[in-house]
Amino acid sequence: MAEVLVFHHGHGLTAGVRDFAGQLRRAGHTVHVPDLFEGQEFATLEEGVDYAEGIGFDTLVERGTAAAGELPAELVYLGFSLGVLPAQKLAQTRPGAKGALLLEACMPVSEYGDSWPGDVPVQVHGMDADPFFTEEGDLEAARELVASAAEAELFLYPGDRHLFTDGSLATYDEEAATRATRQILDFLDRVK
Repeated sequence: MAEVLVFHHGHGLTAGVRDFAGQLRRAGHTVHVPDLFEGQEFATLEEGVDYAEGIGFDTLVERGTAAAGELPAELVYLGFSLGVLPAQKLAQTRPGAKGALLLEACMPVSEYGDSWPGDVPVQVHGMDADPFFTEEGDLEAARELVASAAEAELFLYPGDRHLFTDGSLATYDEEAATRATRQILDFLDRVK
C-alpha cells in the first residue's frame, strides 16, 4: 500500500478533502492531510485564493515542504487545484517520490526543474471545459507533461466544474469524481 501526502485546494481543508482522504485510507493506504491554511476555510474559491496570495504562494509551498519533511521520502504527492503547487514541486524535486496525482491543475514542468523525474509516475485529472484548468495553461502543461514523462496519464472528464472531486462543495460532480477516484486508487495500487 502507498503512503500519500494530500494537499487541499483554495477553499481550505474542507470536509470533502477529508472525506477523499478517508476513501484512500479505507482502501488501505496511509494518508496525511496537512492544513496549509492553518485552520482557515473559505466559502468561495476567490476568498481562498485571495488569502493564498496574501500570505504568498511560496509560503504555501514552504508549508507543504515542511509537512513532507516530517514524513518518509517514499510518498505519493496528491494536490487538489492550489494544492498542486506543493505536490508537484515535491514530486519533481524531493528524492524518493513514488508518484504524483495532480487534480484540476498542473504547472509547467519547467517551474520546478528541467524535466519530470523518469522514475516518478504521474496522473493529471481535470474537466475538459473547466475554465481554470483549460484556459489558464494547466491543460497545456498537463499535455506537455504527459508527452515528456516516462509514465504519465491525463484524464479529462466532461464538464466545466472546478473542484469537481470535493463532495462538500456545490461544484461536486459525483460521476466524474467516482471515475477519478477509481483511477487514483488503481494508480496507488500500482505504486511499489
